[in-house]
Amino acid sequence: MRVVRAMRFGGPEVLVPADVPEPVAGPGQVLVEVAAVDTIFLETQLRSGTATQWFPVEPPYVPGGGIAGTVRAVGAGVDGSQWLGRRVIASLGLTGGYAERAVADLESVVPVPDGPAFTDAAALLHDGVTATALLEATELKPGETVLIVGASGGMGTLLVQLAKAAGARVVGTARGERKAALVRELGADVVVDTRSPGWVGRAREALGPAGADVVLDGVGGEVGGAAFGLVAEGGRFSAHGAPTGGFAEVDPAAAERRGVRLLGIGDVQLATETYTRLAGRALAEAAAGRLRPVIGGTFPLERAAEAHAAIEDRSLLGKVVLTV
Repeated sequence: MRVVRAMRFGGPEVLVPADVPEPVAGPGQVLVEVAAVDTIFLETQLRSGTATQWFPVEPPYVPGGGIAGTVRAVGAGVDGSQWLGRRVIASLGLTGGYAERAVADLESVVPVPDGPAFTDAAALLHDGVTATALLEATELKPGETVLIVGASGGMGTLLVQLAKAAGARVVGTARGERKAALVRELGADVVVDTRSPGWVGRAREALGPAGADVVLDGVGGEVGGAAFGLVAEGGRFSAHGAPTGGFAEVDPAAAERRGVRLLGIGDVQLATETYTRLAGRALAEAAAGRLRPVIGGTFPLERAAEAHAAIEDRSLLGKVVLTV
C-alpha cells in the first residue's frame, strides 16, 4: 500500500512516498479506502517541527489527521451490514491519513450524505467542525457584528458563510484583492486588506464605534494582537489560529478590564461525541447547499510535498486537498 511519510522534520521535500503493509481493522474499527485527505496548516507546522511543543509527533510518520472514503472492511464488534460500502469521513488524530487505506475507530467515523463529493467532505472534516464549534463557543447572535481575521482561508471562508447564516454582520480580513473578492462573494459585508499599513483603522471604521461583538482570529501574531483592540467592551475574542508562527498574545488583565471573554485553541478541542455531532451538521449544511468549502487546489497523494508548499506560500484560495 502506498503512503507518504515525513522522514524527518524540515521543508516539504521531507515528504516521501513509500510502500507499507496493508492495515487491518481491529475491534471497534473500520478500514477505509481513502478517496480524499484533508490538509491543514497545522500539518505543515508538524512536518517542520515548529509545533512539537503542542503536538508531540516524531518522524518518520505518516501525516494526515482526516480522511474521506468508503468503508471496505470492519473489525470485531462492528456491524458490517450497516457500514460496509458506506461513504464516510473519519478523524484519525494527527497521523495516518496520507495513505491509500487507513484504519479508523468507529466512534470517530461520520457518514457522508448524498451530494457532497469526497473532496468537499474532506475539506469540512476539520475546518467545518472547528468553524461550527467556534460559533457555538462564542455564542454569536443575530444582529451582532463579527470580525473574521483570515477570512479567505479554509476555515475563514466557512466562518463567513456560517456567520451570515446566523444573521450576523460580517467584516472579514484578507491579503490582496483576489482573496478579498472571494470573501465578498461568500457574503461578507466589508473586507479589509491587512497588507495595508492602515488596515486597523479601516477595520475600526467598518465595525463602528463600539467595535466587534465577536472577533475570530485565525491568523495570530501581530495581526491577531491588533485585532484584539477591535473587540467591543463585553465582547468575545477567540485566538485559535497561528499560521504566522504563534497565537495572538493578549493580556488577560486588559481583557478583564474591558469585560472581554477570551477563548483559545483549547476551547475547540472537542470530545468525540461533539466532533461527530458537529461534523454531521457541517455535512448536512453542505448537502443542503448552504455551506460551500472553497478548495483552491487538489494534489495526488504522491505530490503531497507540492500540496504543503502551496499551503505555506499561500498562493491558493481556500483549502488544499489530497486525492487518492
